[in-house]
Amino acid sequence: SVSTPRGAPSGEHPTMSRAVFVLAQRSASSSSRALPSSFIASSHTVRLFATESPGLPESVTRIGKASVFPNEYPGQNYSFNWSLNADGVTPLKKSAFRITKPLDLKVAGLEQAKTSPLKVNAAAARGVLPEAGSDDLSFDTFDEVTQRTKDLLSLSDHLYCPEGHVPGTRIGVRVICNSAKLAPNLLAYLERAPRREPQNQPITAYVLEGTEEDFSAYAIEEVEDQQGVAKSVAAVVVVGKNPKIQTIVAGLELSVEGLLADEEERKKKAEEEAAAE
Repeated sequence: SVSTPRGAPSGEHPTMSRAVFVLAQRSASSSSRALPSSFIASSHTVRLFATESPGLPESVTRIGKASVFPNEYPGQNYSFNWSLNADGVTPLKKSAFRITKPLDLKVAGLEQAKTSPLKVNAAAARGVLPEAGSDDLSFDTFDEVTQRTKDLLSLSDHLYCPEGHVPGTRIGVRVICNSAKLAPNLLAYLERAPRREPQNQPITAYVLEGTEEDFSAYAIEEVEDQQGVAKSVAAVVVVGKNPKIQTIVAGLELSVEGLLADEEERKKKAEEEAAAE
């Protein structure tokens, strides 16, 4: 009798199973011999290139960290950062807080001022604060210190930027400073302005705390807006180890007087030109 090998399907003839197996072996062997050795080598080469080749381009091996765009958070607001950039300050540490109301102080991690509104007597400081372009201070010196101050503010760990109106006026102010101590008092001094999208103000004050350099001054210059209309803007620069709020307020008050005087002069000139026609 003929026995069926273990594992063979029931009813299958053992001789036929062995024949099929031998035929399969021969077919595989002949197929391998038919393949050129270069094909086998090249397949190994491709596999090596895909995983281990030291010659891979950096763009292939580099693995980037995924991030979400826009990546905004308190202190990192793209619209406000662009507005600061137009003022010449770029918050490189990505921590710049726009402060227009008391709640913004809390977001920035600051305490509110003990007195609000804060009255500041800047009479003494007004008498010693020079204006750029006068006999006491050249525009070149003012521009040099201003640019250095902007650069150092850009490198500050945190920027605090109170905004509002100079008390008793509707003239907007933005103070760009690195002082957590001055920011709450400056907000308490300024009158609250309607909340709008970030935009550059007629007066910009640059206040840098913690430097050996001691400098304070203001400048008024005439520029043209996007419609080509002439207008005046002011810049106040106060730099020192511990800048005083009286000095900053003196610069703001003197700037307001200069802006109003320029506006009155342009108005008078326009009336004279209209009368001459």
